[in-house]
Amino acid sequence: MSEAAVLEPLFIRMHEADNVAIVVNDGGLPAGAMFASGLRLVEPVPQGHKVALLDLAAGAPVRRYNVVIGHTLRAIPAGAWVHERLLQMPDARELTGLPMATVKPPAMAPLEGYTFEGYRNADGSVGSRNILAITTTVQCVAGVVDFAVQRIKAELLPRYPNVDDVVSLEHTYGCGVAIDAPDAIIPIRTLRNISLNPNFGGEVMVVSLGCEKLQPERLLPPGVIPISDQRGVEEKLDVVCLQDDAHVGFMSMIDSVMRQAQPHLERLNQRRRETCPASELVVGVQCGGSDAFSGVTANPAVGFATDLLVRAGATVMFSEVTEVRDGIDQLTARASTPEVAAAMIREMAWYDNYLQKGMVDRSANTTPGNKKGGLSNIVEKAMGSIVKSGTAPISGVLSPGEKVQQKGLTGLVYAATPASDFICGTLQLAAGMNLHIFTTGRGTPYGLAECPVIKVATRNDLARRWHDLMDVNAGRIASGEASIEDVGWELFKLMLDVASGKKTWAEHWKLHNALVLFNPAPVT
Repeated sequence: MSEAAVLEPLFIRMHEADNVAIVVNDGGLPAGAMFASGLRLVEPVPQGHKVALLDLAAGAPVRRYNVVIGHTLRAIPAGAWVHERLLQMPDARELTGLPMATVKPPAMAPLEGYTFEGYRNADGSVGSRNILAITTTVQCVAGVVDFAVQRIKAELLPRYPNVDDVVSLEHTYGCGVAIDAPDAIIPIRTLRNISLNPNFGGEVMVVSLGCEKLQPERLLPPGVIPISDQRGVEEKLDVVCLQDDAHVGFMSMIDSVMRQAQPHLERLNQRRRETCPASELVVGVQCGGSDAFSGVTANPAVGFATDLLVRAGATVMFSEVTEVRDGIDQLTARASTPEVAAAMIREMAWYDNYLQKGMVDRSANTTPGNKKGGLSNIVEKAMGSIVKSGTAPISGVLSPGEKVQQKGLTGLVYAATPASDFICGTLQLAAGMNLHIFTTGRGTPYGLAECPVIKVATRNDLARRWHDLMDVNAGRIASGEASIEDVGWELFKLMLDVASGKKTWAEHWKLHNALVLFNPAPVT
C-alpha cells in the first residue's frame, strides 16, 4: 500500500450487521480522525480497539462478528471508543438445546500431491524431527537429568549427526499427589503419550528416583511401547533409577544416564528422512497473547490453512475450552455426527464444573494484554479464536491427555485443553502433534523443545519489531497487502518445509517453554 493509504484512518468491520469496528492504524487514531465513510472519532481510540459505528443507547447490544459480545452500560455516541469498562458480558450459552451436526457442507475437494520429508516410525506415525526424549517420572530427578542432557549434547550428540536434539521431559508431577484419584488419569496419560510423540522415533528412556508414586511401570505399562526390535521382540522398559545401590555419588548417576542414552542415539542416528504425504501431518493450532486482530488476520489465515490440511488428509487439532465455549452452538452444528457433538458438550460441561469448583467462570480467561489489544471479554475473544478451526466438519473429540492415533481420528479434531499456552501445548504434544502453529498479537517468544513451532503475527508492527521471532506476518491482511488466502497458502507451504527440517525462529534461538501437565486431581 502507499504511504498515504497507510496513514488514512482505517477500520475493519467483520460483518455488515456489526455496530462496532476496530481501528487498523498503528498507534491508534486521535479525536477528530475522519474515516472514508464519514464517521468522525469523538475521542482517541487505540489500535485494535472498537469504535461505535452509530449511536448506542444504554443497554443496547454490541455486535462484532454478528455476535452480541456485550450490552452497553451507558449510552455511547457514534465515533466513541467502546471498551470493556462500558460493556456487560452476556451469560454463557446453556449446553442444552444446541444444534447437533446440523451443518452439512459439501465435501471438500481432495488436495493431492503435497509431501514432506519425515521420519517413519514403527507404530505408523511420522515425525518431523528426530529427537531423543528422556522421560522423567517425578520432578525430583529434573536437576540430575538436565545436567546429564547438557553433557549428552556436548559430548555425545556430535557423534550422531542425524539426531536433531536431546530433550528432558521434565514436569512437576509424580509424587505428593493423589495418584489414585479419578482425575489423576489426566496427567498420567498426558506424560505417557508425550513419551510416545512421533518426533521421538519410538525410543523410550526413563529416569526415575525410585520412591515416587508414579512408578515407571505405572507410567509406561507393558504393551504401550510399540515394538521396535527387528526380531519382533518387545524390549524391556529402559529405566535409570537414581536410588539404585549401584549409584555411588552424583557422577555415577550422570554416567548411567549417558551410558543408557547411547543405544537410543545410535538407533535414531540410523534413521533417514523419506518422502511422506501431507496426510501424515498432525498439526496443533493455538493462539496466545491474542488481540483484536487475531480473529481478523492470523487466525483466519490459519483457518484457511486448516482447510487445506484437511483436504490433504492431515489431522488438525484445535483446543482451548474457554476460548471456544461461547461458540459451542457453532461447533456442535459443525460436528460430523450427533455423537461428536455430544462429546463436545461433555467436555464443555466437565470444564464448567471444574471452573465452578474454583469459584470462577470463563471470564477469568481474558488477560490484561488481551484487553490492551482491544479484546473486551471472553465472548469477543472466543469468536476470533474459533476461526483457527476453518470450515471443515469436526470429526472427533479428545479428552485431555488422549492421543489421536489411539482413537483413530483424522481430519479436524477438537482436543479439549485449558487455554493456558503451556498446558495446551503440552496436551497437544500428548495428542501426537508433530507440528505446532501459534498465533499472537501482543507477542510471545513461545516455543517447544519437542516439536517445531511456527509463530504467526497478527499485526505488521509486531512482525516488524519481532522480525526474528515471528515466522509469518499475517498483519499484511489488515493493511491490504495480502489476502487471507495468500497467507493461508504461505503458511501451508511453510508447514511442509518445516516438517521437512527447516528451522523456525524458536528452533534457531533454542527457545522453549516448560511442559506443564494439567492436574485437576488433589495434591497431597
